[in-house]
Amino acid sequence: MKTMRDRTGRDRTEFDASTTTTHHVLVVEDEPDQRFLVANILRGQGYEVSEADGVAASQEILAPSDAATASRRAGPSQATGSPRSKRPVDVVVSDWRLTDGNGLDVLTATREHAPGAAFIMVTAYGTIARAVDAVRAGADDYLAKPFERQALVLALEKALRARHLEDENRRLSEALGERDRLVDLVGSAPSMQTVFRRVEKLAGTAATVLLGGESGTGKELAARALHALSKRSSMPFVAVNCAAIPETLIESEFFGVEKGAFTGADRARAGSFEAAHGGTLFLDEVGELPLAVQPKLLRALQESRVTRVGAHQERPVDVRIIAASNRDLGAEVQRGAFREDLYYRLNVVPLRMPPLRERREDIPRLVDHFADRAARRHGMAVDPFPAHVLKQLIDYPWPGNVRELGNAVERLVLLSEGGVVSANDLPATLLPAPAEEIGFQLPPGGMSWEAHERSCLAQALNVAGGNRARAARLLELPYKAFLYRLEKYDLVPNGG
Repeated sequence: MKTMRDRTGRDRTEFDASTTTTHHVLVVEDEPDQRFLVANILRGQGYEVSEADGVAASQEILAPSDAATASRRAGPSQATGSPRSKRPVDVVVSDWRLTDGNGLDVLTATREHAPGAAFIMVTAYGTIARAVDAVRAGADDYLAKPFERQALVLALEKALRARHLEDENRRLSEALGERDRLVDLVGSAPSMQTVFRRVEKLAGTAATVLLGGESGTGKELAARALHALSKRSSMPFVAVNCAAIPETLIESEFFGVEKGAFTGADRARAGSFEAAHGGTLFLDEVGELPLAVQPKLLRALQESRVTRVGAHQERPVDVRIIAASNRDLGAEVQRGAFREDLYYRLNVVPLRMPPLRERREDIPRLVDHFADRAARRHGMAVDPFPAHVLKQLIDYPWPGNVRELGNAVERLVLLSEGGVVSANDLPATLLPAPAEEIGFQLPPGGMSWEAHERSCLAQALNVAGGNRARAARLLELPYKAFLYRLEKYDLVPNGG
């Protein structure tokens, strides 16, 4: 990526296929002199280059795990030049005519083993028929021999740029499609419908959003939805876990570092703000930031400029900020653990993600979603969850929220027998406790039994969220006996 100034004087970020980003190029050519010439041109442009003299040798580089098999097929053909790179191939430049096949064979191998790589076919004497065949088969471009150095460089940059745009479009489509599939974000519970309506309303704005809620409630999913539905969706989404960065490295991670700024800084590096230029910067667990760093973050947010560590010149940045914390930042401000001015700068629009226990009606749909995802991921088939298993999942309070539920469902799928899920494979925390004597001890001074019974009934109702049937089960009372006691202590209106 590179930053350029447009006609209005604003900075914008563009894809840069030049030397600022090293790409791995595979050159396939059976004539040594021609291969050496092309490889040297590309190395001079800053590309990392691997060389192959035929179809079999190219397969060794495209699919290293099959190298032994490919070598046996290839006979004397071999990969040449510098030691083979362990990096995936980003672009293939292949001649049409090869001693052990042709360029279409290399194209087939490329699409099989490196489907994301760009492909340029080289044909002799500008043979149009071959070029058309190559493009129809999936080549990104073609070159006719003899070609100029600049034509080769431009063709490579064009192919890489096209692949970059395809990747961006695919990621955007996946993000938008995932929004409809992420039922942990788009649940039918009233609390989640409120969240989703607010996400849709805020997505089209540049407002700073502060996401609150317990761990595992889907705060990052909400942040990604805000980005995917925004005008910035084609630009980067950069997520930073503030709690995972050592205090001594936070400034360089946020703002970048200049070469030689400190021991070990052997090259200049952009920080998260620059990486997210034009897009969205998600500051996860922002409440974990040390107080000493908070004024520098506040200045970057207010000025939309950053200064790399070791540099003196400010760099303009255009980012939308979405922050998240499982702490009550207002309370953190009161106890002096978080700056008040930074809190107000982040808390422009607050959005609370509800815990799973407040949206139990979404659990069956969530279970189906996670079971389907786990089955596809692990190549398994699984039947619908039995009613008694689903009941245990619904009744559990889920302190780890949606993340904990997803892990539990994946475990059940992995341990299923013939696609049938068993309650015996539930995590120990979800299994019923073994029957044992409660061991209640009467206070030495005695007690009011009616006050104790009334307290137990009220607590059961509170734990069950007002669901009387579930509260009765918690106390192991018959439902009618439970209702009788509620009326006895006037805990519900008559006939309620």
